[in-house]
Amino acid sequence: MVHRLRPVGLDFVETAPVRLVFAREISAAPDAVFHALAEDIPGWPSWFSAVTLARPLDDGARREVRLRGGGRFEETVLTAKAAELYAYRVDATNAPGARALVEEWRLTPAGRGTRVQWTFAADGTAPFRLAVRSARAGLGRAFRQAVAALDERLTA
Repeated sequence: MVHRLRPVGLDFVETAPVRLVFAREISAAPDAVFHALAEDIPGWPSWFSAVTLARPLDDGARREVRLRGGGRFEETVLTAKAAELYAYRVDATNAPGARALVEEWRLTPAGRGTRVQWTFAADGTAPFRLAVRSARAGLGRAFRQAVAALDERLTA
């Protein structure tokens, strides 16, 4: 890892200088979605194409994630509330300019399915913040594709 990030809490999701929020309704039930997000960490690459490796560390309290293009992250799970909320903080990364990152996955029942909301909360140098804001469309597309693939996997 290139550098360690500032250890922020779950409240950072609401106060971060850059917040990108994406949502989509899917057919899969909240319990199944939560299991895929929080309990089947090694399964992430099968539905989130940007992820090449995901593995739990320290009995699931931490994670290691690698992305296509070479991004690497060491993360701490901030909360895992069954069928409702899964959030983690990035502790170390090779992403230049990052100072603090938290990702929150919020699950809400929607009929027989789930409304999945992903918040990407970030702070960093001015060029990093600009890059994250500029990546909004690409991150949104990646989210939509990932959640659609997850839904297909869970409802097959």
